[in-house]
Amino acid sequence: MRVRGAGWLVGMGAVAVLLYGGLAIMRGAPPRPDPGDAALVALGKQTYQQYCASCHGVALEGQPGWRKPKPDGRLPAPPHNAEGHTWHHPDEQLLAMVRDGPAALAPPGYESDMPGFSGALSEREIVAVIAFIKSTWPLAARERQARISAQPSPRPSPEK
Repeated sequence: MRVRGAGWLVGMGAVAVLLYGGLAIMRGAPPRPDPGDAALVALGKQTYQQYCASCHGVALEGQPGWRKPKPDGRLPAPPHNAEGHTWHHPDEQLLAMVRDGPAALAPPGYESDMPGFSGALSEREIVAVIAFIKSTWPLAARERQARISAQPSPRPSPEK
């Protein structure tokens, strides 16, 4: 009798997993910034040209002197091509920077000319911009960035 009960329990567990997975699909789980998804990259290129290129450059080259603060203390827009450091960050951080602005991830008092785009862009458009940027990197940079993105996010330590 126990074997039959265990089989029923396993079967119910499988049904629960399938239902949960189906609900996640129906809810429209957010897409990953996949540089191999041609439709996502095309949307990202269009969105990047409209919202990002004026500061980060049409060819993702960034502003001149991007490593040195301007007279107002703010940094110029960095490049997003392989010459920059964008590929050193995990997807989670890149998405948050676009969504909320870099100041949301920076130390207190940090100021940036870049706004957050959560009010102007959908989550899919934000993901698409990152997919487009990633699609321009050489394979070695994409592979390294994928390994960085696959690592668990460090959790903030509790304040004492």
